[in-house]
Amino acid sequence: MNKDDNKNIKILYVEDDDVARENGVEYLENYFDNIYEAPDALSALKLYEKHHPHIIVTDIQMPKLNGLEFVRRIRENDKKVQVIVITAFSDKDYLFKAIELQLVKYLVKPVKEEEFEDALFSCVESIKDDSSNIVKFDEGIFFDMFNHILLHNDEIIKLRTKEIDFLTLLIKNKDRYVTYIEIENYVWKDSSMSKDALKTLVKNTKSKIPKDMILNLSGTGYKIAL
Repeated sequence: MNKDDNKNIKILYVEDDDVARENGVEYLENYFDNIYEAPDALSALKLYEKHHPHIIVTDIQMPKLNGLEFVRRIRENDKKVQVIVITAFSDKDYLFKAIELQLVKYLVKPVKEEEFEDALFSCVESIKDDSSNIVKFDEGIFFDMFNHILLHNDEIIKLRTKEIDFLTLLIKNKDRYVTYIEIENYVWKDSSMSKDALKTLVKNTKSKIPKDMILNLSGTGYKIAL
């Protein structure tokens, strides 16, 4: 990720631990010029109202106001700001709340540098594309492309790696049919794709999402109806 490409992006970092916040800001300086920091959510709300950042990185467990409630208040008027939520808890209830808030990247401590960089890159790409990593398939059915989670009425539906890749590829190209060659290269990568293997993949994926969402054009490929 090139810092020059992010020169107009503003980021707000919220962390109540002084050392962790200092380290976090120092790391973010590798990628962004416009960084604002806050020791708690109430201070962060004031900074948000003043600077209107494009990305917010916030811890969940903080005094005065927790991170999810902070994001919920932001979401009342702003559906586009990108949010990375960092927490020490992997409890699925936190994850459900995060997904409900949309456009949220959910990372569990200790966060690896590669995971954090991927989350930041995803935020930047979403800003440039004016898109979200949370895709609504139907009422109560969401797919989180960043965290690779399919959520159906607050229940996580298990997806295999190829099913995740297949859905991600279709969503990224939702305005057209994705060719068989593209599917083979993206989902099967360096191995070959047989007709039976593709048929099984499509059948299994269809069983986990709303009926008739995946369309086939004979001789061409597949498309997702979003």
